[in-house]
Amino acid sequence: MNSLLALTIILVVFAIGDMLAVKTKSIISMLFFASVFFITAFWSGLPTTIFADSNLLALGQVMITMLLVHMGTLLNIKQLKEQWKTVIIALLAIVGVSVGIVLLGSPIIGLEAALVAAPPVSGGVIAGIQMAEAANFLGREDLAVLASLLVVVQGFVGYPLASFFLKKEATIVREQFIAGSLAPVQAETATEEKVEKKKLFPQAPTAYESSNYFLAKTALIALLAAYVATWINDGVGFRLMDANIMALLLGIVFSELGFLDNNILVKGNSFGLGMAALTSVILSTLAAATPEIVFGLLPSILVALCFGSIGILLFTFVASKILKMSMWMSFGIGISALFGFPGTFIVSQEVTQAIGTTDEERDAIRNHILPKMLVAGFVTVSIGSVVLAGIAASIIAGL
Repeated sequence: MNSLLALTIILVVFAIGDMLAVKTKSIISMLFFASVFFITAFWSGLPTTIFADSNLLALGQVMITMLLVHMGTLLNIKQLKEQWKTVIIALLAIVGVSVGIVLLGSPIIGLEAALVAAPPVSGGVIAGIQMAEAANFLGREDLAVLASLLVVVQGFVGYPLASFFLKKEATIVREQFIAGSLAPVQAETATEEKVEKKKLFPQAPTAYESSNYFLAKTALIALLAAYVATWINDGVGFRLMDANIMALLLGIVFSELGFLDNNILVKGNSFGLGMAALTSVILSTLAAATPEIVFGLLPSILVALCFGSIGILLFTFVASKILKMSMWMSFGIGISALFGFPGTFIVSQEVTQAIGTTDEERDAIRNHILPKMLVAGFVTVSIGSVVLAGIAASIIAGL
């Protein structure tokens, strides 16, 4: 397909999805709409190479670490310390997925299918790859496809659920803000504290702060993250550290030290294109979901997603009561396991724009929801699901 034509189709679909998200107040997210559109279009004859032809796929693959560095600049050490409840709830969500699928779902779809399904439902691509390899070890190519397909379709459940839960939470936050019970300077205070800590690296003169300047600093930290992760893995002899996790961590650290500016890719006028490219990486996996594969594995997919979601909601509900956190926020944190980054950021932004009616209200909602969702996606998809996949793969190897 012609590159410009492919790029135009993708961007138009994304734009319509954004409009639909605003119109429905995030009941239908852009990611959900785009996922449904492209899988239907692929089945109707749209070239499955559209994302590669647009060149967004290559751009997204190379910008993943840069975008994660950018995400790190949106968090600070104080916020991370404050998110210990989020970490606990996210980890309990992973336990909930395991209990829901393995204990409740295995009598229906079988123990092997349940073990293969649990990690992808609680995570993303890495967990899916691990379980596909485990399934191939059993000689079960169908289960390998199941693992890959769950990574593709779990967002169909996760996005609308997260949007619904976060919309409920955002409405409560907005009401508290209007009533004056929510401190309107919360986001500003965090920013001020962050600025005060920027002492190691001096601020460059404003005249030098071009888009290329911000992009170069982001790329340097992303490259450093890749090298550090490789060094760690080579040192221990196995893949202990993921480069994406390191990019997020170094984004936080170098933001605190003053080398990276807050919201750096926005200042570099590159965030919008970067997110479109990264979204293309996610949606490109839909090309493998043929009708035959989807309908053949549909019962197992439905059982895994249904019982996995039930497990998440049960465990996060209990956690919300013990930790005294809003039930809706706890549900949103837990359900982030079904999509992770960048969905955690996109859905949070959509809900913020939909519920907030002024810039002040949107700032209050964003400052309440976004840090929790970013940390939640980091814990569930990047850490928890990978650990769960390792445990499940070991169990499968012993069957």
